[in-house]
Amino acid sequence: MSVNHGANLYDLSSKYGFSKDEFMDFSSNINPFGTSNKAKEYVINNINMVSMYPDPEYVSLKKSISKYCNCLDENIVLGSGATELISSFIKTVNPKKTLLLSPAYSEYEHELNKIGSDIIKFFSKEENNFAIDIEELVTDINKGNYDLTIICNPNNPTGFAFSRDEIEYILKNTNCYIMIDETYIEFTDTNTYSSTKLVDNYDKLFVIRGTSKFFSTPGIRLGYGLIGNKEVKNKINENLDLWNINIIAASMGEIMFLDNMFIFKTIDAMLRERDYLTNELSTINDLTVYPSKGNFILCKISSKKFTAKELRDKLLPEKIIIRDCNSFEGLSEYYFRVCILKPNENKLLVKTLKNIFK
Repeated sequence: MSVNHGANLYDLSSKYGFSKDEFMDFSSNINPFGTSNKAKEYVINNINMVSMYPDPEYVSLKKSISKYCNCLDENIVLGSGATELISSFIKTVNPKKTLLLSPAYSEYEHELNKIGSDIIKFFSKEENNFAIDIEELVTDINKGNYDLTIICNPNNPTGFAFSRDEIEYILKNTNCYIMIDETYIEFTDTNTYSSTKLVDNYDKLFVIRGTSKFFSTPGIRLGYGLIGNKEVKNKINENLDLWNINIIAASMGEIMFLDNMFIFKTIDAMLRERDYLTNELSTINDLTVYPSKGNFILCKISSKKFTAKELRDKLLPEKIIIRDCNSFEGLSEYYFRVCILKPNENKLLVKTLKNIFK
């Protein structure tokens, strides 16, 4: 795993002499409560399905996603994780000039560099709590004559999110493709912030989601993209392998997207813990804590008592891992990010940080 994608538990376990399970990984952004029990039980009880090929059309899986996202199943493309779809879409539309809202996940720039796209970055500003003015953004998109604009919504690592109405305003007032990565959208109010309902009506919109974070299934490598543009959708599908989703991933997806009890319980628990962490971290005078719509919180060591790397090094012997955000362009060495874990772990993080900054 690249250093830009969070902690490498294998390396840290070897260095500090702890098992991987002992670490409290506040850098991973994965739902700590685990995945759908219904989906896991189905796999356990039907393990012999590994001797079968998946449905090449993935009809049942797409129906579950369609219901979950309120969009037509014919507008769904499937990928082996969200990253594959990011790559496939960028290669397909082949933008000569791209606007990238920053700071951002490094994989967008990595894929754009592969095709030689001219990348211009639109940075959110610290003085605005990293919120972005929609009028300013639309003006910039039109002035720059971009082929593609990439938005992570909610943004990783700042936690800022555009509402669906704001995304629709962008679509109505610009002409370029808009790629929205909704990896973290399910940790907030999807009725307000998700753009999946817009896909059927706007052919310049591509919405990407994965199951690694909210559904806590990074191991099954299941991602999906939503796009109403038939030409682009068909080109993406032409470049994807037949049976690119394995039968376990497909079967789990069919079930967990419709497991409403799991979904409601996860949202309730995560929002409660996010509020707790935000409020408690805000009581530490050395820190500036930014509002977040994701399952993570961006903080700045405003006192500059030590850098984020130094803070991370102080926490590792306590079996706590945070994300030093210095590698995100637009953020300094004093920024770090913590994700939401289980209540006892969140309390221990707060207690440890308060002792360090005492």
